[in-house]
Amino acid sequence: MTDLHWLPAIPDWRQRLRALAAEPATAWDSAVALANARLNFVLTNALDETVRRVLPCGPESLATKKVRLAVLGSSTLTHLLPGIRVAGLRRGIWIDTYETDYGQYLQELSESDSALHDFQPTAILLALDAYHLTSGVTAGMDAATADAALEEMQGRISETWRLAREAFRCPIIQQAILPVHLTVLGNNEHRLPGSRAWFVTRLNQAVRVMAEQEAVDILAVDDRAARDGIGKWHDPALWHRSKQEVTPTAAPLYGDLVGRWLAAKQGRSFKCLVMDLDNTLWGGVIGDDGLEGIALGQGSPLGEAYTAFQEYARELSRRGVILAVCSKNDEANALEPFEKHPDMVLKRGDIASFVANWQNKADNIRAIAQELNIGLDALCFIDDNPFERNLVRQELPMVAVPEVSDDPTGYPVALADGGYFEGLAVTDDDRDRTSQYQGNKARDALKAAVTDLPSYLRGLEMTLIWKGFDRIGLQRIVQLINKSNQFNLTTRRYTDEDVVAVMADADAFGLQLRLTDRFGDNGIIAIVIGRLQDNKDLLIDTWLMSCRVLGRQVEPTTLNLIAREALKLGAKRLIGEYIPTKKNAMVKDHYARLGFTVMETDQAGGNRNVLNLEGFTPAETFIHVTEG
Repeated sequence: MTDLHWLPAIPDWRQRLRALAAEPATAWDSAVALANARLNFVLTNALDETVRRVLPCGPESLATKKVRLAVLGSSTLTHLLPGIRVAGLRRGIWIDTYETDYGQYLQELSESDSALHDFQPTAILLALDAYHLTSGVTAGMDAATADAALEEMQGRISETWRLAREAFRCPIIQQAILPVHLTVLGNNEHRLPGSRAWFVTRLNQAVRVMAEQEAVDILAVDDRAARDGIGKWHDPALWHRSKQEVTPTAAPLYGDLVGRWLAAKQGRSFKCLVMDLDNTLWGGVIGDDGLEGIALGQGSPLGEAYTAFQEYARELSRRGVILAVCSKNDEANALEPFEKHPDMVLKRGDIASFVANWQNKADNIRAIAQELNIGLDALCFIDDNPFERNLVRQELPMVAVPEVSDDPTGYPVALADGGYFEGLAVTDDDRDRTSQYQGNKARDALKAAVTDLPSYLRGLEMTLIWKGFDRIGLQRIVQLINKSNQFNLTTRRYTDEDVVAVMADADAFGLQLRLTDRFGDNGIIAIVIGRLQDNKDLLIDTWLMSCRVLGRQVEPTTLNLIAREALKLGAKRLIGEYIPTKKNAMVKDHYARLGFTVMETDQAGGNRNVLNLEGFTPAETFIHVTEG
């Protein structure tokens, strides 16, 4: 199914679209709300056309950077662009798109005066069709000839990536090849070396290996087509008439796959799954039916479906998604299955925030976000009750609320198909996420038990482990740079290539900082990039930290490290910038609090600060510092 089934239908959608056109001042927020509806190809195009007419240059201010996406391909792609742009709206991202002339992607990449170079993309989608990639491959080929053709095509794709990377130094996503070719041998097609169908299978495998080596991401339309059926994605009649490899009916889903990738690149994927309990994690009402009466586990199809959903949630947790509970229940009743039911897959220790009371769920979700110290726009809430879903959508429009029925078999499908937790890589810190939040609870308990802050900080027994940027930590460094918003002085976003460039720059340094204490490892909690200027000022280009460690003297300890590394480069002064966004007001006075002198401020609320390094005295803290 290529419809956006995880999004709710909005009965008065067209009336609201007309109202959007009449109210430019609120058009952006209205467009985001309308994009988060179950749209088909026609409605997607209508929304895109209206938004581009009312907001031709996009909104004046955004929480994210605008994206200039170049779509390079070998088939007709124009009909896919509205779906990509609307998918951006769905995630609060403005996307400008550029499509190369038909089949001219290599020429435009190679020619520095091409329209593509004028567009200067900040992201590139390479969408090559199966007919183009299998040209010249025939069933008459022997194994050696087919292998040579495969190697040649890998080289051509890799060369395209190289041209794009050298020209624009921006993220690249390679569309996997759609399996559009019919088999000619049948079930054992793999025994025909020159089969186009088998060639596509082999090429998809090879491209994924190449992409891993060359830091290119994959748009997995082949996996999606395998679930939906290739007939939902490709119509041979449309190919022959208009060279559309992807059907228009699949365009909204195609666009959503691209949109969720761009959101992940900006750190805008959701971080936490908030789950209801009764009729969501188990069947029945625990307060009425009791432990023996709820449906869960082996013995019934319904019970097995709830078990399967819990298993999926646990798998999400294992790759770094935070799990929380929000239930209208007495807490003792709500906890009983976690503690006593033998078929309960999720345990209390898997849940980072457990809220069970009789207050309204919108307020409880606010409390969960506050407890976890993450934004409301990082939460995805799943509940079988349509009243609760609609309440949260109305009160907290920034919270993702997938539309589900009362059939639990659809719960994991809605989460997976919705792409809420789209990721680009998994780090060790991601895998340890739940234990890190459990550690925070232990730290809070210690803080409540002591009578003064110095005693609390001393009792944490903290160690800050620092080291320069390296390729081992590259994924986590890029992940933090692109998803940290609150404690982030400049909110500059960097690609893998940008971070590698810092590593190679003799006049710059990059620091990654890990904090451990008696309750465990907090993971990588801070990233700093410093750049030496011609006048011997050291510009703190990037300084970001996890909000989980605020108030533990990490800030002055980090400044000590920055000053030391700056002096090694011959710097005379430190220059700290604050560039305001909608989310980082908490660090507006960060540099002033650390002893910098404000040099200048601007009308937007930003400031520029200076600290002389001559005679700099490192701050004394309760944190032991060591190089990792």
